[in-house]
Amino acid sequence: MGEEPQQRAPYDPMPHGAPEVGVGPWEGPWPQGGQWDPDLLRDGDRRNVVDRYRYWTMEAIVADLDTRRHGFHVAIENWQHDFNIGTIVRTANAFLAAEVHIVGNRRWNRRGAMVTDRYQHVRHHPDAAALAAYLHGLEHPVRLLGIDNLPGSEHLETMELPRRVCFLFGQEGPGLSESAREVCDGTFSIAQFGSTRSINASSAAAIAMHSWVRAYADLGSADAWRG
Repeated sequence: MGEEPQQRAPYDPMPHGAPEVGVGPWEGPWPQGGQWDPDLLRDGDRRNVVDRYRYWTMEAIVADLDTRRHGFHVAIENWQHDFNIGTIVRTANAFLAAEVHIVGNRRWNRRGAMVTDRYQHVRHHPDAAALAAYLHGLEHPVRLLGIDNLPGSEHLETMELPRRVCFLFGQEGPGLSESAREVCDGTFSIAQFGSTRSINASSAAAIAMHSWVRAYADLGSADAWRG
């Protein structure tokens, strides 16, 4: 006899199995509380959110996330409407960044974000100097670290990451702009062993954010969702 098919998680978007994701209309008496969305309770919740937020309003989800956000920020230069920006925003949501900063053009390619930007605080800055001024002017100043394979860059694998830090990423291909390099408090690089000169910007961002999580996040908490 063949093996029994594994049950898919309710948030699994893979094409095999049931075509719908999420949950249907609420069964039984409706729960009471300001976090519940009556439209979702009535019609079902098919959003890409973890189970703890099923049927919650978007505002309630953001408010709850705000009580648990981590001490790192993520910033992306946006001069060419890089498709990686949306993916970086999605990863920032997964690792619960304090804020996401778009540097340069105000409009950015949201496709890869998969709507996760609605749950993040996204700020726009006209240039890297404005970003640096904002971060350094906070009540608890935040260091601005750029990622680029530059001479003198620290090694992510051996450096001590600041608890309050903003990771700044340049465009795919050219990397950090000259103006961004000038205002960074430092730069770091990720060890590579193959023939390519660089890795994808969104991949580099995920590695940097996860390095912060490994150093500072409370991995034993129930808030560390693992599916």
